[in-house]
Amino acid sequence: MDRSQLLKGLLDIIVLRVLDRQDGYGYEILNRLRAAGFDELGDASVYGTLRRLYRAGYLSTYVQPSESGPHRKYYSLTEPGRKYLRQARDAWEDVSAKMRVLFDVPTKG
Repeated sequence: MDRSQLLKGLLDIIVLRVLDRQDGYGYEILNRLRAAGFDELGDASVYGTLRRLYRAGYLSTYVQPSESGPHRKYYSLTEPGRKYLRQARDAWEDVSAKMRVLFDVPTKG
């Protein structure tokens, strides 16, 4: 099964959840996602999601100097972003519970 379409639908909630724990800059966010097992997420997809969530008002940015190169743009959740994350989590829990019921029902025959 190609998981990419499933992950594409969940990318907002995945990125927001990573940033809910701690602010981060692009490369660091990618590393956290990969450490969580999302190795197949492409860089362009994650950076595009960060830009889209920022434009939607769910993320804010700030710049921090870096000792090992150029300044880094950090992303952090805004209050609307936290609200959206709560709503997305509720929706995920609802769908997930329904899917568990479907998969746990014994088949006839």
